[in-house]
Amino acid sequence: MAFQDLALRVHDVRDRIVAARQRGGHEQTVRLIAVTKTHGADAVEAAAACGIADVGENKVQEALDKMLATQADVRWHLIGHLQRNKAKSAPQFALVHSLDSARLADALQAAAALAERKLDVLIQVNVAGESQKSGIAPAEVDALASHVAGLSALRVCGVMCLAPFTDDERTQRTAFAGARLSREQVRAAGHADALELSMGMSNDYEVAVEEGATLVRLGTVLFGARN
Repeated sequence: MAFQDLALRVHDVRDRIVAARQRGGHEQTVRLIAVTKTHGADAVEAAAACGIADVGENKVQEALDKMLATQADVRWHLIGHLQRNKAKSAPQFALVHSLDSARLADALQAAAALAERKLDVLIQVNVAGESQKSGIAPAEVDALASHVAGLSALRVCGVMCLAPFTDDERTQRTAFAGARLSREQVRAAGHADALELSMGMSNDYEVAVEEGATLVRLGTVLFGARN
């Protein structure tokens, strides 16, 4: 697939992010993560050519295959649910967005220690309590954040959330505001530098930025419908 109009889409998205940040007034820096799942390595290369430095994948194996298939100089983000038996591959990512249990934290700790590196992670919070989505309940944030504080090879950088898939802006804002509160819980539990808020996708990223998102995960709005 060719991505001839990607540069125009990226320019438009960046303009919208700037405007949303100004409306929201949080004055945060916002990074754009190009979500290339189901697209080939050419999507990664096209994103990099447009100045996007961060690429997100949902599945470990798909990401590893693309890492081998491209020379693009990008930071790789694992944004999908991570099973413990795949944790050994986590150190190949710049940031894991989906830490959602103490057992997974322990597995990531072991993998990062073996790789002799510090692994950056986000705690995924299921703010809306949707049964079909991963993430811990807001009431469990303190316990998980405290547990990870004792793991020397992990660095908690903030929180990730998935808002309910809806066009209702009030519902979106409620979820994103809840993620902001969860981030403050994480910081209070000993992770003072946990400033990242990974929230907002193609259908709601402008509202997410207004509510303080620092990382937005965009696929469809950049590359079109998934294959």
